[in-house]
Amino acid sequence: MKPIPFLLAAIGAFFLTACAPKQYAKQNSALIVFKTLGFQYADLGFIYENQKAIKVEIYSSAQPLMSLEIAEKTVCMSALKCMSKEAFNQKVLSAYYPLETLEQIFQGKPIFNQAGLDKKSNGFTQNIASPNKYDIIYTVLNDEIIFRDTINQILIKVKKQ
Repeated sequence: MKPIPFLLAAIGAFFLTACAPKQYAKQNSALIVFKTLGFQYADLGFIYENQKAIKVEIYSSAQPLMSLEIAEKTVCMSALKCMSKEAFNQKVLSAYYPLETLEQIFQGKPIFNQAGLDKKSNGFTQNIASPNKYDIIYTVLNDEIIFRDTINQILIKVKKQ
């Protein structure tokens, strides 16, 4: 085998796979509300998950309104450039939140190392507060997720269809 054609084939294969769309193992349609001081989105959408990322898309009149991709170390939002989870929390949520808070919310998992966790037969609730930092009521019951922080004026609601 000649080295030049092999090298060209390898480079071509790399670029083709690098640009290939990500494959998601799990997909759910949902009514999604994402409200912060800087953003307000509410409509039907999809939540896609795989082992390395979560992608949330909200549509309005069959047109993509907002796209949010949460990867291992970064968060990319259609209205913003990609940034570290720490920078995203500082800019959009709260600098006091643990880095994995947003992905845990969209996965319906306990947040803040299960602080204030009250397990129920059909899910759980968490009440988490720190004066002047956050006052969170987080519920995951049946197929509905509600995260509300009254201090930071954040509401994330997911009602799976």
